[in-house]
Amino acid sequence: MRAIIQRVTEARVIINDEVAGEIKQGFLVFLGVGTEDTESEADLLWRKISRMRIFADDAGKTNLDLNTVGGNLLIISQFTLYADCKKGNRPSFTKAASPELGNALYEYFLDLAKKEFPDVQSGEFGADMSVSLVNDGPFTILLDTAEL
Repeated sequence: MRAIIQRVTEARVIINDEVAGEIKQGFLVFLGVGTEDTESEADLLWRKISRMRIFADDAGKTNLDLNTVGGNLLIISQFTLYADCKKGNRPSFTKAASPELGNALYEYFLDLAKKEFPDVQSGEFGADMSVSLVNDGPFTILLDTAEL
């Protein structure tokens, strides 16, 4: 699995001209599922994200995690994180999970997050979404379970 975590002061996702999810301070997580991914990768990725200390403490050091600062989560499915651009100019998405597997692991990941953060906001798997955010820092982290 792959994730892009952006520390934000606010973020929202709009689907069919309606706000589907909206947060203030927290993480906007773009989540990609690969063809070989299982619940084990989702568990590993969630543990890493939920404990990530990228908020500043009183000394200005990035020492605080999402829970400590009372932050929020907006999680968006994004299969394009598995784009393969090695050949030509049109990306291939053959390394992205099938819609069935991708949706199942996206929902599983959301359930993991909701166990620790009951007010998790999300997009809709497979929907055409408009995502807006104010990146805080900017602070953006790329995680890939193949490298964790």
